[in-house]
Amino acid sequence: MKEAILVIGAAGQIGSELVHALREIHGNDKVIASDVHEKAPEHLAYGPYEQTDVLDTKKLGEVVLGNKITEVYHLAALLSATAEKNPALGWELNMTGLSNVLDLAREGHIKRMFWPSSIAVFGPNTPKIKTPQRTVCEPTTVYGITKVAGESWCEYYHNRYGIDIRSVRYPGIIGHKSAPGGGTTDYAVHIFHEAVRHGRYECFLSKEAALPMMYMPDATKAVLELMAAPSENIGLRTAYNISGFSFTPDVLAAAIQKHMPEFEITYNPDYRDKIAKSWPSSLDDSAARKDWGWKPDFDIDAMVADMLKNISEQTGVH
Repeated sequence: MKEAILVIGAAGQIGSELVHALREIHGNDKVIASDVHEKAPEHLAYGPYEQTDVLDTKKLGEVVLGNKITEVYHLAALLSATAEKNPALGWELNMTGLSNVLDLAREGHIKRMFWPSSIAVFGPNTPKIKTPQRTVCEPTTVYGITKVAGESWCEYYHNRYGIDIRSVRYPGIIGHKSAPGGGTTDYAVHIFHEAVRHGRYECFLSKEAALPMMYMPDATKAVLELMAAPSENIGLRTAYNISGFSFTPDVLAAAIQKHMPEFEITYNPDYRDKIAKSWPSSLDDSAARKDWGWKPDFDIDAMVADMLKNISEQTGVH
């Protein structure tokens, strides 16, 4: 078997779509999906699949060596809201899992890696508008702590061992093909399902909670373009700010009401609202634009129209 690509955490929101995109480029047999599930989810079953727990170093090594993996997309993580309920597991999965993959790269088995960071690296003392690439990172969640530590860990492995590892700081991701995985920005996915099915939505964030967001096609595009860029163009080995658009829940609701005038939104903020308000409301992603040509394709109106169309088709509700 020739060299292959491994996507760890392939059943998640980003992984599900990234696997499809990579298989279209490299061929089904060259892209191996892996997750903790015993069997491949139906939407990934058309190509090779390996059950892999990133904390099981023996099995992880067997999968990498046995399949001659040279490129890894390491997406397995416990997200912000979920990790707050189990901080010890959040630290173990997010940090030890990353270390396990980096060590395989250090040993020479993996040539290139992608690992996603997040706007969760920022905190209440970070400038909130057009947050700079280099700025105060004082996160208040275990997820954010693991991401800011992970950025430094990746940069260390690059500087010390020469590993070609690349990363972006994802904002909230909106997509229609898979369920969100327990993040603070999940409302921006749930709202579409509730709008189509019931015509109303109760939001767990307050109406003024502005956050940077991105549509899934752009989230996938960013990874592919970053990984395709020449190594000499990659000026940051921590993680690049990237952004698509920013909005508050009431702005998103208004955009939905352009298509569904009867749609109603109410607010019942919970603990996730405090997390959201500790994060930036917009990002300066000029470094990504300069170094490797980042530019999103979707604005909020194009995203809303596409989300409503696809979810209506999926549910059969029009």
